[in-house]
Order: sequence, then structure tokens, then C-alpha cells
Amino acid sequence: MTKFRKLGRPTGHRMSMLRTMVSQLVKHERIETTVAKAKEIRRLADNMVQLGKEGSQCAARRAASFVRGDDVLHKLFTELAYRYKDRAGGYTRLLRTRIRVGDAAPMAYIEFIDRENELRQARPPTPQPPQRAPLDPWTRSRLSRQFAPPKEEKSGSDL
Repeated sequence: MTKFRKLGRPTGHRMSMLRTMVSQLVKHERIETTVAKAKEIRRLADNMVQLGKEGSQCAARRAASFVRGDDVLHKLFTELAYRYKDRAGGYTRLLRTRIRVGDAAPMAYIEFIDRENELRQARPPTPQPPQRAPLDPWTRSRLSRQFAPPKEEKSGSDL
């Protein structure tokens, strides 16, 4: 069983709220909510995008059982699946914004990355280190002997 935040609500209310918020995030691509809710939405929204990228009939049924609205489902399996086809994960970004006036709850924007009108540009991908040619075992052992400290000789009288 995975850990999740209960958000101070009964299970039915919590799941209904999260389903609605994920659907609104897919529809509008950016919403403002509390930080705790945004962290939960991020997990579920990334799962939905992963289902959209999968593109199978089974994935479509699983996504349809969670998100609300046919337009949201269509956007998941066409626009978002195409946008993130080369990305392995991390489809959403969480940006803390302010403290809410009424109850001092920390608020945050959650948005999809790599879209128009982003609040913050995505970082460029980190370059991979150049691939080194594999060493054969004999070269490796000579190199380790070259850089290893010299072995100390033990005599029988030291014992």
C-alpha cells in the first residue's frame, strides 16, 4: 500500500477532490492550490500522462475511470502524450507562491512543463558524460597497481 496524504477528508471526498483537480490541471495546464494538495496532484497527474503515453485500450479505460470529461481524456491521449513522448517522467512543476490570507496555508501553482506561458522555463537537459571505452581486465589490473599504495611486507617477528 502506498503512502498518501489524507488532507483532512474522508476517503470518498478526498478521491473526488483529487479526481476533479487532476482533470482541471489537464484541462487548464496550471492551477493554484495548497502545497499539500499540489504534491498529491503531481503524483496522480504524472500517472495519467504516463497512461496517455502508453496509448493502449487498457490505459484509456484506466484513465477514463479516473479523470472527468471526454475532452480531458482526449487531451491526455493526444496533446500531452505527443508533447511528452521523449520525456521519461517529471511532467509537472510545483511553484510555491504565497501564504493564503484566511488560514495562512502555503499556496502553490502546479503546472505542466514544456508548454506556452510557463511561469518558469524548464532547465535544459543535463549533458551526459562522454562514454569511455571499456578496459580489458589486464589493463585495469595494471592501472590499479600503478595507483594503489605499495604493499607493506609483514615479518614473522611482528606478530
